[in-house]
Amino acid sequence: METSLHRQLKEYYATSPAQIEARLGSYRIDVLEDDRLIEIQHGSLAAIRDKIAALLADGHRVLVVKPIVARKSIVRLEGRGGRVLGRRASPKQGTILDLFHELVYFTRVFPHRNLTLEVPLVEIDELRYPGHGRRRRRRKNDHLVEDQKLLRIAELHRFQKGADLVRLLPGELPSPFHTADLAQSLDIPRWIAQRIAYCLRQMRIAKQVGKQGNTCLYQLRSAARKAA
Repeated sequence: METSLHRQLKEYYATSPAQIEARLGSYRIDVLEDDRLIEIQHGSLAAIRDKIAALLADGHRVLVVKPIVARKSIVRLEGRGGRVLGRRASPKQGTILDLFHELVYFTRVFPHRNLTLEVPLVEIDELRYPGHGRRRRRRKNDHLVEDQKLLRIAELHRFQKGADLVRLLPGELPSPFHTADLAQSLDIPRWIAQRIAYCLRQMRIAKQVGKQGNTCLYQLRSAARKAA
């Protein structure tokens, strides 16, 4: 079922209601402009990878909107559609670096000359109600999500070519670098740095230039450095 968040983002990107949920051949497009197709994907980019690749192969200009939840307030309901019992801020906070968790599955599509990737960092309300009885064991945090509602767009990031992703990397990154350097500079776990390095290599933003023991060494390509 479509969430309010998805519907609100479609309305944000459309200039008229007629553009929303339009048909293009066998595909349904979230927002259809005269010269551009807009797809909003709150779920995994892997789910629309083949669809976007097919649209690009047909010569269409495509904007993929991938929202990341930066802040979330959890609104507790008495039941489905029931009264509000309370609200609290979720300790989970997303950042723009979460984009790389999705790009791992999208490197065969992005970058492309006709594809733009836009990432709004959003603040939302998430409405939850008790889900007791849906699972065999009742748990304190057992709940179902009724809806997600957009409160505001805190930031908006746009990527038109692979080298644009270099803006997300620390300026003091050594050359060559390994994933421990990346993790330390960005203050992130090593496994996330490894995902970032994988994306950079697959997109030909960085290249592997050797090893330090068992650790791969990477270097940004000259075009990517200039773009940053």
